[in-house]
Amino acid sequence: MKKIRLLTPGPTPVPERLSLRMARPIVHHRSPEFEAVFARVREGLAWLYQTKQDVLVFAASGTGAMEASFVNFLRKGDTAVVVDGGKFGERWGKLAKAYGVNAVSLKCEWGHPVEATAVEKALRENPQAKGVYVQANESSTGVYHPIRELAQVTAKTGAVLVVDAISALGAMPLPMDDWGIDVLLSAGHKALGLPPGIAFLAASEKAWKLNESADLPRFYFDVKRERDSQRKNQTAWTPAIALVEGLDESLAMFREEGLENVFARHERMARAARAGMQALGLTLYSKSPSPAMTTVLAPDGVDSEKLVKHLFKQYGVKLVGGQDAAKGKIFRIAHLGYFDDFDMLVVIGAIERGLHDLGARIELGAGLAAAQHSFAGGG
Repeated sequence: MKKIRLLTPGPTPVPERLSLRMARPIVHHRSPEFEAVFARVREGLAWLYQTKQDVLVFAASGTGAMEASFVNFLRKGDTAVVVDGGKFGERWGKLAKAYGVNAVSLKCEWGHPVEATAVEKALRENPQAKGVYVQANESSTGVYHPIRELAQVTAKTGAVLVVDAISALGAMPLPMDDWGIDVLLSAGHKALGLPPGIAFLAASEKAWKLNESADLPRFYFDVKRERDSQRKNQTAWTPAIALVEGLDESLAMFREEGLENVFARHERMARAARAGMQALGLTLYSKSPSPAMTTVLAPDGVDSEKLVKHLFKQYGVKLVGGQDAAKGKIFRIAHLGYFDDFDMLVVIGAIERGLHDLGARIELGAGLAAAQHSFAGGG
């Protein structure tokens, strides 16, 4: 018997409590029963976002929220600064091209965060720019971009800061109002532990002002229409009813644990995972590690793709490798969502076994010992 353990940065494991909630008989979305659930979800999302703004819910993947963040706040021919530091940063540029927006691309070496001074320079050279588009956690590389510092830069300009927090919300602090984030978008299949299919977006007053003149084509992802509907605890179109029920349960779990405790848990697992990998003589890939995941360079002579396949085939542990230029070079360990300390010990032990199987010169047990020491408060 082989037990499958999902340790990818999305989708992430779904807690049994959420599965049971979503298995209840379906309710109609134009009913008082659904409105009561949706009202709790809206309030809970605002609590998680740490905002007084409306957090809108879409039946979509995270990319749907990314598209909504483009078409609702820009005009054709507008200029936008896009931070391109990985596969998801590249997606901003592709959206700009699709909608006739002039993208000023700030390319970062993979594994490195954008510098706030580089964004400041780009805005100074392009004063007409309407927005800066960036990931909080670039999940193709495990890089955390300096969101708070970027918000301080955009606050001095007419540009809005649009943050993709799909793999960051619920894993690290991103207080929307306190930091001055203008558009914060996310999805449910990462730290919130839901199956894919539900996404979120909130906008500041500065962003809503841009919405008044935005002219890019939109129908399903019309945030003004959705805000008008969702303030009545309804959605403009048919929602993902079972996922909304699951989201209600997920937010309840977050409240029970406490937001600061959630963030501390992610930091604790991240520290232990990194300690374990470094004790094996491996090098971390990200120069600005995110609490959501740990990215690691495979040792010399080991193809990370082969390692990832071997771990799943032999031990049932599902990780992901690198993409494009990082393909075959890195592997990624997720620790966002429904994970605890012992999940990290399992994956570190599996990686030790897998590397040993593939002939890497590592000391079995060294990574586990370092992780245990970290969890016990010794590192």
